[in-house]
Amino acid sequence: MAHTSIYVGFTIPQLLRGARRICPAHSALVVLRHSAFCYCTANGTIKSKRKMDHLERTASNFRQEVISQAKVCGITNESETVKRLRLAIANKDFTFKAGQWVDFFIPGVSVVGGFSICSSPGLLEREGILELAVKYTVHPPAHWIHTECTLDSEVALRVGADLHGYQEGKGNGYKMGTVKLYYSAKNTNELLFKKNILGLMNAFPGKIMCRFHVTQQCSQICEELQPYVTEGRISEKDLEKHVSKDTLWYICGPPPMIESISKLLSNIGVPRNCVFFEKWW
Repeated sequence: MAHTSIYVGFTIPQLLRGARRICPAHSALVVLRHSAFCYCTANGTIKSKRKMDHLERTASNFRQEVISQAKVCGITNESETVKRLRLAIANKDFTFKAGQWVDFFIPGVSVVGGFSICSSPGLLEREGILELAVKYTVHPPAHWIHTECTLDSEVALRVGADLHGYQEGKGNGYKMGTVKLYYSAKNTNELLFKKNILGLMNAFPGKIMCRFHVTQQCSQICEELQPYVTEGRISEKDLEKHVSKDTLWYICGPPPMIESISKLLSNIGVPRNCVFFEKWW
C-alpha cells in the first residue's frame, strides 16, 4: 500500500535528514521516496526551570563508543542565521545512518553540542565528508561555529540516535506515495536548500509538491520561486486537506511549535499514533 507522510517542521536541514532516514542515501533523487512533508512555524512559549544541555537531554539515547577527529574544510552561509559546515572525517571507519545527530566536541569549549547531520551517508562514503547546518544562537557550541570557527579548525564527533526500529521494507509490495511539503520561514532568504527542493519537484513531477510560506517578506520574490510562494503562515486548512488513514505526520522544530502543531493535528482528527517528533527538551 502506498502511504503518505506529512513532515511538520521548522528547518529544512531536518527535512533532508528526516527524509533520508527512510530511503537509500546514495541518490538525492530518491530522498523523499516514502514521505510527504509539511513545514510550518508557530508562536508560543514554554516555561522551564532549567534548560538541560544536550548530553542530559539525550542521555538515554544510543551512541557509538568511538569519538572521531574531524577538520573543518568548508563554511557556507546558507542564510543570514545558518552556517553549513563541511567536515573532513579522519577516521575511515566512521559511519552514520540517515536521521542521526552528532555530539560535537570543541577544544576549549566545555559544553558539548548536538547537531543534526544534513548530508547523506553517501557523501561520507564517496568523499569522507559530513555536513552540518547550524543556526546562530548564544548556546556555546553554536556561538563558536558562528563567531570563531575557521577553515582547518579541529573538532571531534560522536554519532548518536541510532534508528534501531526502522525496517527498509524491501519486497513488501510498497508503492511510492505522494509528497506535499509546506515550508514556512520569515523570508525567502531563510528558505534553506530551496534549490534542492525545487530539484526534487522536477525529478518527481506529480509525486513531490511544495508550497513555500513567508511571513515577513519585504523584498521582491524572485521569479523562480514566485509560483511556489504564499505570503502568510500555514493555515489549519492547509493541513486539514491531507488528513487520511494513510497519512503520517512528522514534526521538527522548537518546543512551542511542536506543542502547537500537535494540538492542531489533534483538533483536526489526526490520531496520536500517526504523529511523530523528536522532543529536544
